[in-house]
Amino acid sequence: MASSPSSLFLPVGYTSCKSLSFTSLGISYDKVRCPVAEFPNSDMKFRSSRTRECMATFNKISRRDVLGLAFGFSSLFMNSFDAKGAGLPPEEKPKLCDDTCEKELENVPMVTTESGLQYKDIKVGQGPSPPVGFQVAANYVAMVPSGQIFDSSLEKGQFYIFRVGSGQVIKGLDEGILSMKVGGKRRLYIPGSLAFPKGLTSAPGRPRVAPSSPVVFDVSLEYIPGLEIDEE
Repeated sequence: MASSPSSLFLPVGYTSCKSLSFTSLGISYDKVRCPVAEFPNSDMKFRSSRTRECMATFNKISRRDVLGLAFGFSSLFMNSFDAKGAGLPPEEKPKLCDDTCEKELENVPMVTTESGLQYKDIKVGQGPSPPVGFQVAANYVAMVPSGQIFDSSLEKGQFYIFRVGSGQVIKGLDEGILSMKVGGKRRLYIPGSLAFPKGLTSAPGRPRVAPSSPVVFDVSLEYIPGLEIDEE
């Protein structure tokens, strides 16, 4: 009883391009099968022509799918890289008051001055307080009330030196440092009237400071140039 040939039982002289199937970028491709029947008394040119046509078709599709597969892997790699990059935690900026300090500050009493300036001492210094008109060397971390940093001497890697009480800095910082002692650290809650009357434009990755809006400064008084030498 005659039956149609299956893929496992091919008649003598039957050749084909290998049937392949794989998925690239979510699209399934089935390769063409190119049967070439061989007849003993036929012209060999017919067989050769059909074989070349089969292989050309196979190679054309193979190149297309290999390129698609390569692009698929490339896209998958880049998407994975972007996903990991997007999941990275924000860069930790240097601070004068770490998490432990923040918890301790909750129990530190707030001091309010006549001008409306408020502050909490993170650490009380043991050195002298700066006289009006003297230069001071300080570190600071300037923040908006939400805690976002908009300026910091720690990131610049050098002390901020200015003449205290002479209007070279905002009023709240001037007043806050005048009553500090060398070696001390303080958090200043500066109201808008003692902050930046014209505000500050935002830099890349930095919050904007609106005109006359409140700001928060963590300050450390490092030394008073010349004063320690005179006292010795």
